[in-house]
Amino acid sequence: MEKASGRQSIALSTVETGTENPGLELMEKEVEPEGSNRTDTQGHSLGDGLGPSTHQRRRQWPFSKARSFCKTHASLFKKILLGLLCLAYAAYFLAACILNFQRALALFVITCLVIFVLVYSFLKKLLGKKLTRCLKPFENSRLRLWMKWVFAGVSLVGLILWLALDTAQRPEQLISFAGICMFILILFACSKHHSAVSWRTVFWGLGLQFVFGILVMRTDLGYSAFQWLGEQGQIFLNYTVAGSSFVFGDTLVKDVFAFQALPIIIFFGCVMSILYYLGLVQWVVQKVAWFLQVTMGTTATETLAVAGNIFVGMTEAPLLIRPYFGDMTLSEIHAVMTGGFATISGTVLGVFISFGVDASSLISASVMAAPCALALSKLAYPEVEESKFKSKEGVKLPRGKERNVLEAASNGATDAIGLAANVAANLVAFLAVLAFINAALSWLGELVDIQGLTFQVICSYLLRPMVFMMGVEWTDCPMVAEMVGIKFFINEFVAYQLSQYKNKHLSGVEEWTEGEKQWISVRAEIITTFSLCGFANLSSIGITLGGLTSIAPHRKSDLSKVVVRALFTGACVSLISACMAGILYVPRGAEADCVSFLNTSFTNRTYETYMCCRGLFQSTSLNGTNPPSFSGLWEDKEFSAMALTNCCGFYNNTVCA
Repeated sequence: MEKASGRQSIALSTVETGTENPGLELMEKEVEPEGSNRTDTQGHSLGDGLGPSTHQRRRQWPFSKARSFCKTHASLFKKILLGLLCLAYAAYFLAACILNFQRALALFVITCLVIFVLVYSFLKKLLGKKLTRCLKPFENSRLRLWMKWVFAGVSLVGLILWLALDTAQRPEQLISFAGICMFILILFACSKHHSAVSWRTVFWGLGLQFVFGILVMRTDLGYSAFQWLGEQGQIFLNYTVAGSSFVFGDTLVKDVFAFQALPIIIFFGCVMSILYYLGLVQWVVQKVAWFLQVTMGTTATETLAVAGNIFVGMTEAPLLIRPYFGDMTLSEIHAVMTGGFATISGTVLGVFISFGVDASSLISASVMAAPCALALSKLAYPEVEESKFKSKEGVKLPRGKERNVLEAASNGATDAIGLAANVAANLVAFLAVLAFINAALSWLGELVDIQGLTFQVICSYLLRPMVFMMGVEWTDCPMVAEMVGIKFFINEFVAYQLSQYKNKHLSGVEEWTEGEKQWISVRAEIITTFSLCGFANLSSIGITLGGLTSIAPHRKSDLSKVVVRALFTGACVSLISACMAGILYVPRGAEADCVSFLNTSFTNRTYETYMCCRGLFQSTSLNGTNPPSFSGLWEDKEFSAMALTNCCGFYNNTVCA
């Protein structure tokens, strides 16, 4: 009876107070009143009613309370920790900048980008609705139409004035402008629906490409920024040597191409997979896609795929819109294909940089191709169907499915093995095929007394007028036409022999040796880089069809209808980008100021030395036994005769006799 009354009193007290002691579960059948003794079946005493489990629960009460406190104030603790980390980073950042700002430049740029993103997100949440209300008056159709016409008129007048003033100093830039007009007319003539062309999309795309080109190639800040970005990219890719040297050895990495370039694909693929897992790639792609969609009026899916092509390949970018691809119109599918043909992936860009191609030009060409690809796609295949994706909200991109960073890195490296093997196989196959074609053509040519007939020679003649319209000097046209032809008919990797010409002119080799041109000018080199920056070649047709058919098998016939037109449009995108580079290129460094350069002492052959000495030779005239006279920039310069003597010490010319 005492035991029963004890249990009853404990239970009643618990019910009356309504409290529950954490860590102590009161069970009526098990809890005995304090001080009572329990016995087992054999009569042995078990002590009081509080067993070991109850004591353990009592000892855990402080920990339970601490855990509950931490959960309650978790957000406060996170804010405090974040504040401390920010203060520590601010102190580190200031110390790095004060000690050596040039050394901390990369840290400064990254910090500024992060701050910009955070401020943008904060202002968007704080002022987004207010800005929307402020922009409501502009939704008036008459006002919008009036603003469009004013903007179009100002842009046209500005372009005419810019061309008139800028090309007065460099008339060869007008040839590149004529080249743009020529390619646009060709695409319009081949357009699927001439009357349905959206000229707003076309002109906005070309305008964005032009404005971005001015920022990169004409402004000192933009030029320096992309040069710095290219240098950082090269430094970053050089870390591949640490892994490839350990696996393959230093000798193979230094001497064998496969062990130099192909590991870069694996390294870059690993890094891209990590960035995709963290959501950085998706964030950048969505912002670029939103900007292009708002300005150019394209749909969400096609814009997202084209923006994705800046970072990933022509078969990976459509995976971003995989759930929607089956419902896209033919014009949208054409735009997706064109974006793939007109750009290169980040991994391939890394390989081209390892070849020695100018990194800043490659990055600029890849970014500039995105708006141009959308513009020319809507010129060649305008929209005549009703799209399901006209909403300006865009398409949401999920984060990577990997569970942690290590899994993302491992998957990225593993997936890149297939791409590296594909690149190696293509190079082996296409170089062998090219050698066979050249041997066959040479044999056929010798039968009719034509010596040295090769595929490159045929391309140099057939494509020379087109290359000239891009702004390349006539003497450089045969070499550039060869590379453009190889890129389109064979493979873009084979075409990037551009680095060989670059190495020759950097070493100061004379332009002509035994009647054979050794290198092309820097202007022609940059134009060629832009023209080769894309996957638009015949072998890419099969890759594109295979990748897209796996996404939407029921659209296979539609894909086959538009793939050839998309290939041609993608090739034109690269050529128009090259024309833009020809318009915007200006000499920099010693080439732009040869007078100051030759006034200093130079002890070795470089490209700048050759170009400046050639200009000096052209400005020099002999007067019998009298000292030579100088014209142009070298007239009335006291050091002209000494500069001529120095130049004659490196190069042979008639004025040196």
